[in-house]
Amino acid sequence: MRRKVTKAVFPVAGLGTRFLPATKSVPKEIMTLVDRPLVQYAIDEARAAGIKEFLFITSRGKSALEDYFDESPILERELRKKGELDILEDLKATNMESGAIAYMRQHKALGLGHAVWCARRLIGDEPFAVMLPDDVISAEKPCLQQMVEAYEETGGNMVAAMEVPREKTSSYGILDVKEDMGAMVSVKNMVEKPKVEEAPSNLAVIGRYILDPAVLKNLNKLKTGAGGEIQLTDAIAQEIDNTGVYGYRFRGQRFDCGSKAGFLQATVAFGLARDDLKDDLRRFLDSVMQIENAAE
Repeated sequence: MRRKVTKAVFPVAGLGTRFLPATKSVPKEIMTLVDRPLVQYAIDEARAAGIKEFLFITSRGKSALEDYFDESPILERELRKKGELDILEDLKATNMESGAIAYMRQHKALGLGHAVWCARRLIGDEPFAVMLPDDVISAEKPCLQQMVEAYEETGGNMVAAMEVPREKTSSYGILDVKEDMGAMVSVKNMVEKPKVEEAPSNLAVIGRYILDPAVLKNLNKLKTGAGGEIQLTDAIAQEIDNTGVYGYRFRGQRFDCGSKAGFLQATVAFGLARDDLKDDLRRFLDSVMQIENAAE
C-alpha cells in the first residue's frame, strides 16, 4: 500500500526584494490577497489534500509569520463579546494545533533545493509535498489535492506543470517529456532555466511537488547548479530512472504572486470571485476602462 502524503514543506526564507519597501518589515508571505495572506491560501490547499504536518523554512525577520499562526486570545474574546461570530470562525482557520507546525532556519540563501534539504530530519523516510506560497492557484478542486489523488496511482515523484510561452521558458524548470498521457506526462529529463533555444518543451514546473524521500539523499550530494544555487530540479531529475518522475497538468489558474503584476492580477481575479465584492469591483473596473478608452 502506498504511503500517504501527510507532510508539506513551505520554503519562505526569501527576502521578497521585488516588493520592497513593503517587505522591509512585512514578510512577503503574509502580504494580503483580498483579505487573507498568501500563506493562508497555501495552508488551506494543503489541508484539503490531507496534510497534517506543516514545515516552514524561514530566515531572520520572519517572526510575524510565526505569530500569524498562533492563537490570539484577547482578539478572540473581543470578537465573541461583540457577537462577530463569522469573523471569529475565519480567525480560527488561521490557528495551528500544537505540534502541527515547525519552523527551521535557512541560514544561507542557497536556493530551493537547499531550503527543502533543511527539513530532512523532520521528513524522515516519508513522501512529502513542497508548496511555494508565491504560486497561488485558483481551482475548483485544490491543486495539491488533485496531485495527491494522481500520486496514489503513480507513486514516484510528481511536479505540477503548465504550458508557458516559449519565450518564458528560461525562467522555469522545463520538462523533457517521454510520454504524454494527457493530464499526466512521464519525464525523461528536467532542465532548470534553459536558454530559450535549448528548452526541450514549453511545459514548465510550478510551485507544487510531491517527492520521494530519495530526493533528500540526492540533495545531500548536490553542489550548486544554475544561478549558483542548489537546484531542487537537479535532485528530482536524478530519480527519473529510479522512482520515476511525472508532470501533472493541474486543472486551475495559476497566479505568480512573486511578481507585482501577478499579485495585482490575482487580487482582481479573487475579488471578482467573491459574492460580497464582485459587483462593486466590476463597476470600478468598468469605469477605469471607460476612462482609459476615452483618453485614447
